Amino acid sequence: MVGDPIGDFIIRLKNAGAVRHESVSVPFSKMKMAVAEVLLAAGFIKGIEKQGKKVRKTITIELAYKADGTPRITEVKRISKPGRRTYKGAEDIFPVRYDRGLLVLSTPKGILTGAQARKEGVGGEALFEIW
Repeated sequence: MVGDPIGDFIIRLKNAGAVRHESVSVPFSKMKMAVAEVLLAAGFIKGIEKQGKKVRKTITIELAYKADGTPRITEVKRISKPGRRTYKGAEDIFPVRYDRGLLVLSTPKGILTGAQARKEGVGGEALFEIW
């Protein structure tokens, strides 16, 4: 059993990209699906597919690569961990890596990027940064 499912999820994406896999499969949860949809909209992954039934559901994620073959996801930084939750208000949200990265937050309006949360004027739990 994994103690930090979101941390495990983002590290699987990073590691799969580092060894040039086409896709990666992770256990299904609504939270992981919402995060995957945000990453898809931002262009960090190419596709999402939910597979299986009942307890054996998985999410198959197709990874995105740049034109030169390098992975789109080069690094991830987990901010809010199970042992220490970190929250940010709308005014505390800043661009990541000169707007080349993405901050993903869990807000009352759902899983949002840092730019979306700032535009909506809502803060929340800072899950991770990805670039």
